[in-house]
Amino acid sequence: MGWHKNILRVNLTAGTCKSEPLNMDWAQQYLGSRGLATKYLMEEIDPKVDPLSPDNKLIIATGPLTGTIASTGGRWTAVTKGALTGAIASSNSGGQFGGELKMAGYDMIILEGKSPSPVYLYIEDDNARLLPADDLWGRSVWEIEPKIKDTHGDPLIRVASIGQAGEYGCRYACIVNDLHRAAGRSGVGAVMGSKHLKAIAVRGTRGVKPHHPAKFFGAVKVANEALAKNKGRKGMTSDGTIAMMDVTGTFGALPTRNNQQVQFEGASKLNAVAMKSPNENGHVNLIQNGACFSCTIGCARISHIDPQHFSVKDKPQYQKASGGLEYETAYALGSAVGVDDMDAATYAGFLCNEYGMDPISFGGTLAAAMELFQVGALTREQTGGVELTWGNAEALCLMAELAGKGEGFGRELGLGAKRLTEKYGRPELFMGVKGQEFAAYDGRAMQGMGLGYATSNRGACHLRANPYASDFTTTELKEKPDVVRTTQDLISAIDASGLCLFTAHSGAIPEHYAALVDGACEGGWDVARINETGERIWNLERQFNLAAGLTAKDDTLPKRILAEPAPSGVAKGLVSGLAEMLPEYYRQRGWTEDGRPKAETLARLGLG
Repeated sequence: MGWHKNILRVNLTAGTCKSEPLNMDWAQQYLGSRGLATKYLMEEIDPKVDPLSPDNKLIIATGPLTGTIASTGGRWTAVTKGALTGAIASSNSGGQFGGELKMAGYDMIILEGKSPSPVYLYIEDDNARLLPADDLWGRSVWEIEPKIKDTHGDPLIRVASIGQAGEYGCRYACIVNDLHRAAGRSGVGAVMGSKHLKAIAVRGTRGVKPHHPAKFFGAVKVANEALAKNKGRKGMTSDGTIAMMDVTGTFGALPTRNNQQVQFEGASKLNAVAMKSPNENGHVNLIQNGACFSCTIGCARISHIDPQHFSVKDKPQYQKASGGLEYETAYALGSAVGVDDMDAATYAGFLCNEYGMDPISFGGTLAAAMELFQVGALTREQTGGVELTWGNAEALCLMAELAGKGEGFGRELGLGAKRLTEKYGRPELFMGVKGQEFAAYDGRAMQGMGLGYATSNRGACHLRANPYASDFTTTELKEKPDVVRTTQDLISAIDASGLCLFTAHSGAIPEHYAALVDGACEGGWDVARINETGERIWNLERQFNLAAGLTAKDDTLPKRILAEPAPSGVAKGLVSGLAEMLPEYYRQRGWTEDGRPKAETLARLGLG
């Protein structure tokens, strides 16, 4: 069946690894992955805990569809209290690691305590043990993954690890698997580093069996046929997410120079066409697309950098193929900092993967630093002699290296934009929510996304709501609360299932998810139950944040988005209508005026 009904609990302080049964009552309520792990975290830690203390826990969780033949059934989630935000962190990743963990026989790993010295967790089916990692500490993701495979003599081992950023406590450090896939946001890698856990290496051979095989295989066939003919899926396969560069750029929703502008004059040098076109040396950035475990979409980009480019000219180790630019990285390492050099942005993205840090938060933090430099709050003396000017590709590449290693001004960048701007006396220059930097959509042109950012439980995020169709159709506010609320619930359930959200952009509908879960799992699942499960997960995350000390005051946007009109594009002259949308969103959620779930809402969802 979809669940193995088995958890691996790892006490890093004691050095023990023990299996225990999955709480199936909770599984029936929260499904798996993001949802089920949040329930365990809520029950096992004090939400007020310091994220980097041994008392915080890090949960690595799969869903019931992870490891199956359902399209995109390779997702896994890292759930903890976020080092960047102090809020619930649930960071999702693809690649091959999640499927391997599920096939080893585990629904979830609960990591608790702190090892007295660096270790890595090695799992081979039911044989799990902690091994010394002193020789791996201080090394990058790109170094340790092949080393672990060589040590165990198995090239099929899948590895999720942290780089130097996670070791030194970069607030937006991530956990990287398969060299360039990542649980990227909210600082989950910093939590892992605080526990002296360098990596998790997995080899699984047990497989995953659906509860109703015939029903499940039929559901897979129907869903795959819908994906195969969908125009959005075809675009994802052909161009990847970077195709959005033209969409938002034309519309006027592409954050540029720390959201000072909403259109970037260099966007055409960072789009899908530029990625496929020869440069002046005849070099083409894009090699091919790539796909995660059991994926029929293949949105990943595999790229290489022109060997003559300044960033890699004397660095042969970077003259190879790896994960290339996607839309969010093209924004964060491009328009956000005013850089239109695709190879420079690709190189900075390589460094983010190698050192293990979220490129969205890194780019957003560097953009804030550049605006601090612009207004005179930062000087060359403070930046180590570097001119942090807009469009400075050399500075982008250098700062990515320094932030990854925690050296020089890079260690300041490792604080994240909120802490950085507060330190230098200009907190209003932080562009984000709940301590987490914006993704690649401006909340004035995309009013629903602005509401989604403000209400996202893990801080500003483009993957927690799906208001795109609405936002690219109208800036009217009336429909936004309903669109944001309902898609937040559905996405929560998709994440909990172990599938990728991009299926929802590629032809999958709620009936497909319900049928897949119903075929894989016991208990009977339909669309209504899927939606209710998502709503339950969303409200539980809200309860965690409230217990951690967050309030309705944290459901807000920067002054720039609320009070400074968009300077161009479709929304020219508009500011965010959050003040009008938020009360209606709370009402529809069944929350009080101060953003707390009402007793009847909690009772209906079994959370009271």
